[in-house]
Parts: sequence; C-alpha cells; structure tokens
Amino acid sequence: MAATALVTENFKFVSLFFKSKDVMIFNGLIALSTVAGQTAYTVFAFDCPCSPKRNYYYGLAAIGVPALVLFLVGIMLNRNTWDLLAECRLRRCRKLSAAAAFAVLASVLGRAVVAPLTWAVLSLLQGQAYTCALSEFVDPSFVTGFPQGKDPEVLAQFPCEDSISAELQPFWKDIQRHLKYQSQLIGWLLIASMSVIVFLLQCLRQCCSSLGHQQENYWSQYREAERSLFHNTAAAHAQLEAMQNVKSFFGFVSLDPAQKELLEEQLNSRPVCSTDWNRVTGVCLYRENNGLPLYSRVHKWATYSTEEMDKEMNFF
Repeated sequence: MAATALVTENFKFVSLFFKSKDVMIFNGLIALSTVAGQTAYTVFAFDCPCSPKRNYYYGLAAIGVPALVLFLVGIMLNRNTWDLLAECRLRRCRKLSAAAAFAVLASVLGRAVVAPLTWAVLSLLQGQAYTCALSEFVDPSFVTGFPQGKDPEVLAQFPCEDSISAELQPFWKDIQRHLKYQSQLIGWLLIASMSVIVFLLQCLRQCCSSLGHQQENYWSQYREAERSLFHNTAAAHAQLEAMQNVKSFFGFVSLDPAQKELLEEQLNSRPVCSTDWNRVTGVCLYRENNGLPLYSRVHKWATYSTEEMDKEMNFF
C-alpha cells in the first residue's frame, strides 16, 4: 500500500509540470522573441569570414553560442530552478523522491530548451551559418564540370559570392543550393524529432495524472493566484517594515498618501521569522490531508500546526 501511494503521489507531481496552458503561451512568446532576435542577427550582424578554418568556427559559434546563452538564461529565469536548489540546501532533498526531482528538472529543462532550439532551427532553415561552417568541407564532385584539385581555401570562399573567381562563378548557385539543402534537412528533422518528443510527453502527462481535468485547472489557477497575491503582499509587507524601521531611526517617516493609507490599514502586520520563510520555500509535493488537497507550501503552512509542519517538512 505504501509503495502504491508513493507511486501515485509521484505521478501526480509529474503531471503538474507537463500541463498548463500558461506554459504553452509562455513558451510561444519565448519562441517568437527568439525568432525576432535570430532574424535581426542574420540580417544585420552575420558576416562569414570566408576563410579556411575560420568559417567552421564562426558558423558553429553563430548557432551554438547564442543557443547556449539562451539555455542558461532560461534556466536562471525559471522559478523551479531556485525551488530545487532551496530544497537541496534547506532539507537535503529528504522529502524529494527521484521521480519528483526528475519532474522538476524536466520542467526546468523543458522551458529552457525552447529558445535555444528555436534559434538552432531557424539558423538551420535559413542555412547561412551552416553554409559558412561547412563550405570548405563540401565535396564538389556532384557538380558537373567543377574543376578538379580545388583546395579548401578556394571552397571556403563560396559563402561570399563576390570573393569567388570568375572561373568558379557558374558553380556558386549549385554549391549554395547543396549546402542549404543539407542545412534545411537537418532543421526539419530536428523539428520533427521535437514534435514527436512533445507529443509523447503530453501522452505521458495524461497517463500519469490521477487528477481530473477540472481539478488540474483549479490547481493551476490556485498556484497563479497564490503566487500573485504572495508577491504583492510581500512587497507591501517589505514596505511596511521599511517604514517602521525608518521611523524608529529618524523619529518620523516621510510618506505619500498611498503609503500612509497602507500603514494605517495594515497595523496587524508582523515580522516573519526565518523558519517560516524556509517552510514555504522549496519544491512542493502534492499531498492530501484528511482527503483534502494541499496545493502549495503556503497552503501546507496554513493547514498544519507548527509541530505537524516540522514533521511533514522534515525541517531541521
């Protein structure tokens, strides 16, 4: 029974990170932004050196370096990254099973790869970076009448039409077409592969989820509402604390009307101890208490007593 409950719990947690229309919209906005950035880079900044060896490194850098930067930025901007690190730092992942940890990592990586994959696919479909990188390695034997014995230094000049000698000008279009064909083929294969992977993940989500569609939607809405309210309330609480501390230091505090109203309305605010901050920080596993769902760490904090919270969170 315990094993069954653990598997069911982990499946519920896995389903959390492979659902939500908000995630799809967010990923779509990231992809569109990447499209705009990649197009602008290709038009205004890309300039193949048309030189042996330099072409290869420049072309790979044009595809790989921005993709790597976008990937790292995507990881840093994801809340789940810092929730997972907090879980490891505060509780040494004692309450985080392997399946749950995998789900969190999948969530982080799934969002982080949207922008770099979009960049790489667009670069391959446009073909300029690939043509620049591999022009010196192309085998020109497929072009009828191409002069024999041409070294890589000559072939490296093909991405730059104005650098090609008059003798090789008639073959420029054929070489370019061949390299673009290879580049776009790789790009379409990458798109097809990612589409299949996304489809399989969606199927996995549906199979793993033990919650009904309506409850999953409610869970998503609750988390978004709690996140927004928590952020706004934390900002107001920080402002109140700052007002009181500044007043204690100077004997008075200069406030605008909105701040005065906030100070008068929130006389019952209290400092939050580090223990409570730590209790609501980290990865949240889906749990139920007497048949009622617990949707977040704040929800758990409000539901459990202090003793029950310490035992449940395994907090030290």
